[in-house]
Amino acid sequence: MIRTLVDSFYAEVRRDAMLGPIFEARVDDWPEHLDKLTAFWSSVVLMTGRYKGRPMPVHAAIPDISRVHFIRWLDLFRKTANLVCPGAPAALFIDRAERIAESLHLGVCLSRGEGPVIAPIGFAAAPADA
Repeated sequence: MIRTLVDSFYAEVRRDAMLGPIFEARVDDWPEHLDKLTAFWSSVVLMTGRYKGRPMPVHAAIPDISRVHFIRWLDLFRKTANLVCPGAPAALFIDRAERIAESLHLGVCLSRGEGPVIAPIGFAAAPADA
């Protein structure tokens, strides 16, 4: 289920006008990247310990990502999770995705010396233009 969610979600990300170019500019080997993301989600949801990377420095090094990108990422993630694994599994994945997006957004802001926007990214009502 995790692999199906990762593959489906990142297929959507790659087609997305806002997110696609950011990923395409940085991912050289999509099969390898999808394997890494599957290991990440396996570690996050099942606590397998398969993922050994450090996502914060990677995201902080991308100068063109901002709050709107995290909001868009979450919107696509919610939709994909609800299609791929509806019900309780989707709710679990979405909860973790919201926490991850909040953490990454905060880390990116702090690494840039910016104050984060007070409104949580995870809220569905968060404005996309903030």
